[in-house]
Order: sequence, then C-alpha cells, then structure tokens
Amino acid sequence: MLNLDDYIRKVPDFPKKGILFYDITSILASPIAFKYCIEKMAEIYKDKNIDAVAAIEARGFLFAAAFAFHVDIPLIPIRKKGKLPGVCLSKKYDLEYAQAEIEVHLADVPKGKRILLTDDLIATGGTLNAARSLLIEGGAEVPDIFGVVGLPFLNYKKILDPTPVTTLIDYNAE
Repeated sequence: MLNLDDYIRKVPDFPKKGILFYDITSILASPIAFKYCIEKMAEIYKDKNIDAVAAIEARGFLFAAAFAFHVDIPLIPIRKKGKLPGVCLSKKYDLEYAQAEIEVHLADVPKGKRILLTDDLIATGGTLNAARSLLIEGGAEVPDIFGVVGLPFLNYKKILDPTPVTTLIDYNAE
C-alpha cells in the first residue's frame, strides 16, 4: 500500500512565517500517487450514489476532474468571482483579514442531485462551507465533502457540520 505522506512536500514558513504548508503538487508530479488518490476516491464513493462532483478552484479541479472522468459523472467548477460568464450563484465568505467570493453557474447545479464537494486540502473549511451553500441554494444535495489532505486541528468539521468530511490523510499541528 502506498504511503501518501511520502508524496506530500512540507514547506515551512510558507506563505508566511510559522505556517507549515502541505504541498500536494508532488502528488500530481507522481503518476503513482495521483492514480492512488483517484482510485481511492472511486473506491470510497462507489456505492454512495454520487451524481456529480463539484470542485474548488484551482487545485481541487485537478482531483475532481480526474475522478469525474474515472467514474463518468459531471464536473461542476466553483470559481472565484468574475471568472464564469453565465448566470451565477454567488457567495461571500470571510478570510483571515478580508472577504472572498466564489461562484457557480446556476445551470450547472443539478436540482435534487447528490454532489460530492471536493478540494485538495481542507484547512478551516470556510471556502468549502461557502461552496456547499451555493450548491444547496441551487437545489442540490451535498452528502459528503472530500479532501486529499485534512488539517483537523483547524476545526474544519465544526464549520462543515453536519456534512461528513472524508480525507485520505490528516495532519495534526506540529
């Protein structure tokens, strides 16, 4: 069995001093590790009746797109405000010292369908919480949230409750 930790680069003091950054680009650079992640996603969700997968810009797109292709379901991109040309649902959310806004095409959200919400790394859960709200507002269900990496010490489960959160690997504060 593959040890995913071997494929995640740890970068101290990025993006600022005191932060340990878990870089998943080394997973993408390894066909073995990337394939492992997509196959694990397929295994986890094979009997969960997932109708589509939604992904957070930008690294979340990489995992969700490969997963969507692998299991033959639609991919729904969730992007930063102003990047999508059609009629969009929009949601503002708080960052540490600012606000951000994400959008999804209204026409892309299948009403009454089960959408897996995906990102590469789950930290505080703020962006995923806003994305989940967009999908629900569009009429979809979000039965699970998936991340390759989870940082549970940042308490993302509290903000994402009651939606279950699934990760392939978790890191605690060091």
